[in-house]
Amino acid sequence: MGTETVRAGADDVAGRRREQRGWYFYDWACSVYSTSVLTVFLGPYLTSVAKSAADADGFVHPLGIPVRAGSFFAYSVSLSVVLAVVVMPLVGGLADRTGRKKHLLGVAAYTGAGATTGLFFLDGDRYLLGGVLLVVANAAQSVAMMLYNSYLPQIARPEERDAVSSRGWAFGYAAGALVLVVNLVLYSGHDSFGLSETSAVRICLASAGLWWGAFALVPLRRLRDRRSTAAPVAAPGLRQLAATVRDMRRHPLTLAFLLAYLVYNDGIQTVISQASVYGSEELGLGQSTLIVAVLLVQVLAVAGALAMGRLARIYGAQRTILGSLVAWTLTLAAGYFLPAGVPVGFFVLAAGIGLVLGGSQALSRSLFSHLVPPGKEAEYFAAYEMSDRGMSWLGPLLFGLTYQLTGSYRSAIISLVVFFVIGFALLARVPVRRAISAAGNPVPERI
Repeated sequence: MGTETVRAGADDVAGRRREQRGWYFYDWACSVYSTSVLTVFLGPYLTSVAKSAADADGFVHPLGIPVRAGSFFAYSVSLSVVLAVVVMPLVGGLADRTGRKKHLLGVAAYTGAGATTGLFFLDGDRYLLGGVLLVVANAAQSVAMMLYNSYLPQIARPEERDAVSSRGWAFGYAAGALVLVVNLVLYSGHDSFGLSETSAVRICLASAGLWWGAFALVPLRRLRDRRSTAAPVAAPGLRQLAATVRDMRRHPLTLAFLLAYLVYNDGIQTVISQASVYGSEELGLGQSTLIVAVLLVQVLAVAGALAMGRLARIYGAQRTILGSLVAWTLTLAAGYFLPAGVPVGFFVLAAGIGLVLGGSQALSRSLFSHLVPPGKEAEYFAAYEMSDRGMSWLGPLLFGLTYQLTGSYRSAIISLVVFFVIGFALLARVPVRRAISAAGNPVPERI
């Protein structure tokens, strides 16, 4: 009996490690979209396409609505997030009820990968095509990440989660760096490859979708579905969303953490999506400079995620996240004063972002995994993903409105500081040990 118990325990550990390694590869697959598409190429390129379609006053008119061409990308990101907010609770509830999380992850991943690959056809003045594909890809990415994140409490023990979550982010940033090097070579040497500048950009955009689809096969083979323990719901849809909200009201401390995360992560996601627009439009930096800066972010984010994971073992995840929010505030404030046309300052800013980016996201994910009631993983991570990508429409909206009202990207970028200041204040008030216990989970020694 003792030998069988040891063997069963070893098999359980081996199975868990196999799933964890497969889980890391979804970050490896999809992070290229976040890096090459959303952060580097699509913002400036879609803005240039919109400007080519603009009237004499610099406005485009999707559905008859006057929109400044420079704000079209930010508004498209906001619209994609609104769509994700509607879809995610429905998919999360369905995943918990049916236990078919892996199947739903595959559908969302390949919807996003297909829309991203379709960006190859974005050229001329077809800004509406770019906006539609961006909305579909970004919403699908949000749904897929919600399902992906909900695996964390199922494949990692409480004491493992900071490390496992940090490794996942590190895998993603490593993939982003690798593909950006290839993008930089292709974009910088497009003439030698017989390509125009726009053709090179379109290939970089489409290749991110192909990469996403190819490497998504690894987690889809290694992750496994769990039998659902959630009670069946007779009428899914909006009732599921209402049921999720009612259930979360029974866990007000978990809700308090989500509110804090909603605020400060809104700032993080907006910086990620709008930094290249700020660099190109306000600072006058070329595309090659922006690629190098984002590559620097990716490389340092790998080290930053792993280093902050170690800091969390010493000081706890909550204190480490709070420290990162101070660093975000200082970095963003410094960005306001960057001189135009000077790449070195932008590189320093990129280095500061990289060191705190991966760690603040990885530790937020692992900390939330302790606050999820057992059996409610996908449902609660749907709410988390709303706070991550799903509710991150306020930041791009504020950024776009500030630019539309002031005509200054500097004013737009400094307006984002408010998210980090308020987020810090809200997170500092959350008693995480009591929140973990109230959710029905064991409290780790260091949190």
